[in-house]
Amino acid sequence: MSNSKRRVLFYVQHLLGIGHLARASRIADAVVEAGFAVTLVTGGTPVKGFPGAGVNHVQLPTVLAATGFSGLVDSEGVPVDAAFEQKRTAVLLETFHTVQPDVVIIEAFPFGRRQVRFELLPLLDTIKATTPKPLLLSSVRDILQENRKPGRDQETADLVLSHFDGVLVHGDPNFVKLEETFPLAASIRDRIYYTGLVAAPKPAPTDDQFDIVVSAGGGAVGAALIDAALEAQAILGEDDRWCLITGPNLPQADYDRFSAMAPDAVTLYRFRPDFPALLPGAKLSISQAGYNTVCDLLRAKCPALLVPFAAGGETEQTVRAQKLEALGLAKVILEDGIKGAAMAEAITAAKALQFPENLTVSLNGASETARLITELLDQRPS
Repeated sequence: MSNSKRRVLFYVQHLLGIGHLARASRIADAVVEAGFAVTLVTGGTPVKGFPGAGVNHVQLPTVLAATGFSGLVDSEGVPVDAAFEQKRTAVLLETFHTVQPDVVIIEAFPFGRRQVRFELLPLLDTIKATTPKPLLLSSVRDILQENRKPGRDQETADLVLSHFDGVLVHGDPNFVKLEETFPLAASIRDRIYYTGLVAAPKPAPTDDQFDIVVSAGGGAVGAALIDAALEAQAILGEDDRWCLITGPNLPQADYDRFSAMAPDAVTLYRFRPDFPALLPGAKLSISQAGYNTVCDLLRAKCPALLVPFAAGGETEQTVRAQKLEALGLAKVILEDGIKGAAMAEAITAAKALQFPENLTVSLNGASETARLITELLDQRPS
């Protein structure tokens, strides 16, 4: 069978930021480039530019995380009820029957996204009952949010063993292994496939040059980071040129306050689509430690000061930041009570870091995912 006739159904649900959607879209683009027909099913707030051209797109009725991830709400902030869940489930199953995929990829689940199991468990049952059964793969980042509820890891492993043909781990085992954040990885070892990190391609050069690049992700929780960075810049009083990217979701009142505070050496932006292109020429990046940001830092070989997002018991960014610090690629400062004086001290230490030239962390996760899917399909009995 030629790749041109192979169909992939790829499900991704982003609830807060767009990191999951960005990673899934990069993978979808690579799978299309490998000759597959890809349908990306998304269930979060639509984001301009995602998915890319050449990818079929089905948008489910939008759900978002309620405050504190206590549940799901619709696009108007109304808690999701059973009728809403049934509507989404019907659209998802109808899409599956229409596409008739050779491969189904589910992002995060069953390792995460339990909030949408109301539609994913029926999808798993439908896939199992289909003849011929499509290849079913889970797509997960390298570091998982660590479960705090007893029995959750066993439930996850049981779902993998009863339904999934493989788990695509988008990381490099030389950097971090799945068992470091999923204690039962040994029980599913024969289904784990490492792809390398799903990094964006090397960015085109930019004319703008800054010594210190500060970014606050989407900006919804970035005000403290920007505040501390401005205080640190005033304390250091050096000739470095600073770029502060607040994120599009920073409240306008905060943005106006920062604009009034910023001295001539600091240029403030809400958003820079060329953010990755600013890193190769910078002395230092100051940011959170999300998956995509760290991929950009590794691609650019840019030393970093990381302020991992840890609110609400989140552990993933802290683990990633500590991994980079252990490799001598970053300094870490905790976001809890972050102040300018502590950041100024950390900046001085981070600027002294030397990025090792011989670092070998695979960043070709998107193309490797496409290669693995092809290989796994080719190995199936006809």
